[in-house]
Amino acid sequence: MELEVAIVGGHGQIALRLGEMLAAGEHTVLGVIRDPAQADDLHAVGVEPVVCDLESGDDLAVAVRGVDAVVFAAGAGPGSGAERKRTVDLGGALKLIEAARADGIRRYVMVSAMGAADPPGEGGDVYGAYLRAKAEADRELAASGLDFTIVRPGRLTDEPPTGLVEVGESLPRGEIPRTDVAAVLAAVLVADNTIGRTFDLLGGEMPIDQAVAGL
Repeated sequence: MELEVAIVGGHGQIALRLGEMLAAGEHTVLGVIRDPAQADDLHAVGVEPVVCDLESGDDLAVAVRGVDAVVFAAGAGPGSGAERKRTVDLGGALKLIEAARADGIRRYVMVSAMGAADPPGEGGDVYGAYLRAKAEADRELAASGLDFTIVRPGRLTDEPPTGLVEVGESLPRGEIPRTDVAAVLAAVLVADNTIGRTFDLLGGEMPIDQAVAGL
C-alpha cells in the first residue's frame, strides 16, 4: 500500500531517516521544514520539501493538504528554553491535529518521549517542561478522534541500527538508535493494529516487524 505522508519537522535526525525509508519504499513523502536552506538535504533522500513555520502564521493545513498520513517529528531541540518547548513540541502538535481535521486526514503518528506518561510537576528544569509539553500533546491527540499512534522512544543514540527493539506500555529507562526509531515509525504507518496505541520503545531483542505486529 503506497501512501503520501507528510513529516512535520522534516529536517530532524529521525525525520530524515524516516523520509528516506519511506521514499525507498515507494511512498510519496513531504517534509515540512521552517528553513528553505534545508531543502537540498530533503531532496537528497527523496523527500519533497514544503516550507512552513510552525511558530508563525503559516497555514499548516495548506502544507499537508491531500496526504494520507502525518507524522509529528518536530521539536524545539537542545538548547531551547521552556517557552519554546510549549510553542513547538506542544503548539506545533496541536496545529497539526487541527490541520489534519481540516483536511480530513485520519492518520497521525506522534514522536513523543519516554517519560511523557508521568511528567514532573511544574517548575524544575527545561527537560521537565519538555516532558510536560509532550504529555499534553499526547493527551490532545488521544482525545482528537483521529487514528493516532503515539511512539515514546527512550534516550536516542547515533549507534548503528540493530533492527531489534522492545515495545511496551511502560518500560524502564533505556536507549535506542535513531535509525531504529525511524524504522518503527515506518512500520507503524502501515500497521492498522497500532491505531489507538501508545507505547514506549527501546532497543531490544525482537525484530521490528514482529514487535509492531504484536502491539
